[in-house]
Amino acid sequence: MSRFIQLHILTSYPASNLNRDDLGRPKTVIMGNAQRLRISSQSLKRAWRTSDCFAENLGSKLGIRTKEIGKYAYRALVNGVSLEEAIKNFDASGSHKKIKDKSAMEIGRAIGGVFAKIKKEGKAGKDDSEEKAFRIKMESLETEQMAHLSPEELKKVSALVEECRKSEKKPEKDSLDLLNKECSAVDVALFGRMLASSNRFNIEASTQVAHAMTVHKAAVEDDFFTAVDDLNKDDSGAGHMGVTEFGAGLFYLYLCVDRELLRENLGGDDDLADNAVQALAKAACTVSPTGKQNSFGSRVWASYCLAEKGDLQPRNLSVAYFKPLAGINLSVEKAAEKLETQRDEFNRMYGEEIESASFGPSGGSLDEVLQFIGG
Repeated sequence: MSRFIQLHILTSYPASNLNRDDLGRPKTVIMGNAQRLRISSQSLKRAWRTSDCFAENLGSKLGIRTKEIGKYAYRALVNGVSLEEAIKNFDASGSHKKIKDKSAMEIGRAIGGVFAKIKKEGKAGKDDSEEKAFRIKMESLETEQMAHLSPEELKKVSALVEECRKSEKKPEKDSLDLLNKECSAVDVALFGRMLASSNRFNIEASTQVAHAMTVHKAAVEDDFFTAVDDLNKDDSGAGHMGVTEFGAGLFYLYLCVDRELLRENLGGDDDLADNAVQALAKAACTVSPTGKQNSFGSRVWASYCLAEKGDLQPRNLSVAYFKPLAGINLSVEKAAEKLETQRDEFNRMYGEEIESASFGPSGGSLDEVLQFIGG
């Protein structure tokens, strides 16, 4: 079985602002002394992990990333619902035994503290509103860092919530053994997790994802817009004015999966590892980040994908675009040709061949690529 799966993907986005910086502008990067538009790997992985594509193909094998597991344990206890019901509807109320607020707070903080350092318990002031006081109390149930919980760990938390419901007491230390080193959560196995307070339960990511960037120079443009007040009959001016930034371009994305590490992360489950790689490839080709989608409608599918598999040291092919494409060379066909030429040059220089399959303007299909990487 080939150890490494590499994907090289070209996707054309129209006017969009999928991934913003701290000023609300599309992210950029300088390469080859030219500004390119950029989409961060974090944005891409979030979009794939939460996509219908992952849900349909991996279903119950996905985890939850949160700082609020203690908060949901608390709500389950005071509202008389299961943890699963509380996660589906934070304000749900049910017929299970309800316990006192103080006990539920202690239990929620104990459970949250298993996964990361729990925040200091806040106290509302005498003049604070009821709403603010509730918000301060809820923040006391959050952890300082995000934690990625596997389905098995969520089941353990759920079972402990029910034990605490019966006893109405904070769980003993032995009952707080909620973390698993073994993991069936595909998103955790792919993208890893770091638990600062319990690093022996860290899981190394089996997948590296590069930041996507345009293969050509790209500018961030400003869109000045106005909104009309439908009930304004006296003033001909706009009811609102504003500016939003956007950009457009053909993006190159590279990602690499260490299938041996993925299989190890998933407890040796070969079938699940194959399903995970195929779901990841499909999502990478068909799922767009959700930033500003309502304003720009920039959902797209990849126009080209080159998949490679083998045991050789992986390599990104972005150097193909170190000199930005321009003029008659700026097309999906030319960009794909540059990518394949760079691959062939690496093969020639290092005297190595890597097995590959692709789809794009010259032929091939997504199904063929998925079959290729799944074997």
